[in-house]
Amino acid sequence: MQTPRLPLPVTAPRDIEWHFPRHARSVGRARALVRAQAASWELPQAVTDTAELLLSELMTNAYRHAKTPAGREIRARCELTDDRLRITVADANDALPTPGTASLDDESGRGLELVAALADDWGVERRECGIGKTVWFELAVPAHP
Repeated sequence: MQTPRLPLPVTAPRDIEWHFPRHARSVGRARALVRAQAASWELPQAVTDTAELLLSELMTNAYRHAKTPAGREIRARCELTDDRLRITVADANDALPTPGTASLDDESGRGLELVAALADDWGVERRECGIGKTVWFELAVPAHP
């Protein structure tokens, strides 16, 4: 007797997570993956562009500032609901980030200020496992006409 086949899903999953090594190349890879995922979800271009920019900022912070033992990963997750896109970046560093006050001459230090300015909501929390933190942001997704 043959086992019946289950139908394949006709839509992309609405929740996806990627694991990256703590390396500079991971930032670009994360941007490419979120861009492709947003296209599969048919998100508006403005939401996609903002999500890609803000994810890049959070991934860069995790890569540059999360001083963790070798082998620890950075995790990025995208969750889509009917009206929100939530993106989280988790690393194994316990230090909670806060927006800085970069001077006009500083070449960096504005990432979280950018997230605060462009996201509809954002925050940081300790991970449930007790190791590290998760930084997240949400963007409103307009309804399809």
